[in-house]
Amino acid sequence: MNHDKNNNSDQKEKKCLENERRVDHLVNLVERETRTERHLEQYADSDISNPNNIDNAEKIQQQRKEEVEHLKDIIVHGENSSNNDQANLEKRYRYAEGYINHNADHMDQNALENAKEKQKHRKEQMESYK
Repeated sequence: MNHDKNNNSDQKEKKCLENERRVDHLVNLVERETRTERHLEQYADSDISNPNNIDNAEKIQQQRKEEVEHLKDIIVHGENSSNNDQANLEKRYRYAEGYINHNADHMDQNALENAKEKQKHRKEQMESYK
């Protein structure tokens, strides 16, 4: 009986440490994303900016955003939430579609294009589940 308590305690401690590392990683991702976004805003329209570098930075930003969402899902719903991937994907698609429809007139053109591109990717993912 005492062995089971120790094992449960060890598992809980391990899970806490894993979540702590995930939160630290999430914070680092958000900080890098914020710095890059500021950099893009500052230099995107300048003559010194290289369009290839800007495109690459935007792709990296998109990957960071997706990783942030993935980490949030794991932290909130647990590691085994992949069983709900299709439902979560559909939920995010509907939410984002509503957001785009409601806010398109007020969004920065680049942000709007990124959101539409992400929606296209989500739609492709949803079709792959069928």
